[in-house]
Amino acid sequence: MMNVEVLKSKIHRVTVTEACLDYIGSITIDSDLMKAANIIAGERVYIVDNNNGERLDTYVIPGPAGSGVICLNGAAARRVQPGDIVIIMSYASMPFEEAKTFKPSVIFPDTRTNRLV
Repeated sequence: MMNVEVLKSKIHRVTVTEACLDYIGSITIDSDLMKAANIIAGERVYIVDNNNGERLDTYVIPGPAGSGVICLNGAAARRVQPGDIVIIMSYASMPFEEAKTFKPSVIFPDTRTNRLV
């Protein structure tokens, strides 16, 4: 049986609030956004920076609910700046037939506050 990777979750256009170089590495995301997008702690995510075209992957650490925090930690902090607009995505592997009808969780937070509208 063949599996394919499909988009599972997407947080579309949030603003980076912090970049913390002195950290082991990861992205901290407001836990309200994680829940709405069906993303869990430790999950691998891909980040696209709309301001500079950077693309990177890392794992998720939950931030305080309602805080709007989007913080790139560790080496990733060198690839983004606070104020940059990013898209955060995760993918899932599933059987081809299941993938045809799978619906990803996609959210569109307020870009100014990083909160659900």
